[in-house]
Amino acid sequence: MEISVVCILLVLSISSAIVNGAGLKIGYYRHTCPQAEKIVSQTVANAVKANPGVAAALIRMHFHDCFVRGCDGSILIDSTSGNSAEKDSPANNPSLSGYDIIDAAKSRIEAKCLGVVSCADIVALAARDSAQQAGGLYWAVEGGRRDGRVSLASDIPGNLPPPSFDVNQLTQLFALKQLSQDEMVTLSGAHSIGVSHCSSLTADRLYNFSGRGVQDPSMDPRYALQLKAKCPVSSYSSSVVVPLDPLSPTNLDVKYYVDLQVKRGLLKSDQTLMTNDATSRLVKINAKYPTIWRKKFGRAMVKMGSIDVLTGSQGEIRKQCRVPN
Repeated sequence: MEISVVCILLVLSISSAIVNGAGLKIGYYRHTCPQAEKIVSQTVANAVKANPGVAAALIRMHFHDCFVRGCDGSILIDSTSGNSAEKDSPANNPSLSGYDIIDAAKSRIEAKCLGVVSCADIVALAARDSAQQAGGLYWAVEGGRRDGRVSLASDIPGNLPPPSFDVNQLTQLFALKQLSQDEMVTLSGAHSIGVSHCSSLTADRLYNFSGRGVQDPSMDPRYALQLKAKCPVSSYSSSVVVPLDPLSPTNLDVKYYVDLQVKRGLLKSDQTLMTNDATSRLVKINAKYPTIWRKKFGRAMVKMGSIDVLTGSQGEIRKQCRVPN
């Protein structure tokens, strides 16, 4: 185990020296809009103080934005009469929230620096600031993303992993986004905060596993009883939600990995990490060494934030995050 930890720290040290080839850089707005990061940080802090659940929503928003068309702010665009946008896909509506917080930050920034800061960068900053509010995590956010003009709900399938995915499907999807299996397990730790709809687990885990009318055997029976009390069969099509971590649903920490080891992962796509030798080993390391996980999480978020970004003269800087210029 000690050798494994040394190897991880070595990888972290090497990766910290790699320059992002996507055209992003730390301190991107230092001269053009020096107040931008502070404005986003203050906006997020106020929002989380009013509603701690916002932190999970903003981290998830960054993930859902980057995995579909890259980190281009397309998750923020509203649907029109002729187009159903990403935010109205069943994967995002009604479960994804926090758009109003991005709007508020954008409005304040535009009042200081007109047409300078992209909505995509605000989403990336808001995710970092949410992690800081929820768990004291911090990483330097690279800026320079530009906003995309297209948002299609039809792009969601095949790009966002559903809660039914197993470890092999998750690994393959993350690999398509140039993220390793280790980074997949690391980023999954964000599921230590937030909630999920009962509809994501009642059909497959609580009442009808593999279509056999039984409970998922990989779930702790006592935990399953608690969930059944909150998620009756009738909740399959309802808006009832349950916390991903019932004991500390607003603390971003390694409790997620501790729970997986005692069969208390809420979603199949969580508990599946214990079905593979490589991923279960990473789960155990992350649970045992929270400081290492925190560093890895920040680096994985930076790497995720560079997926298929638009830079330079590509895309645009939206005046309003919900509407392309």
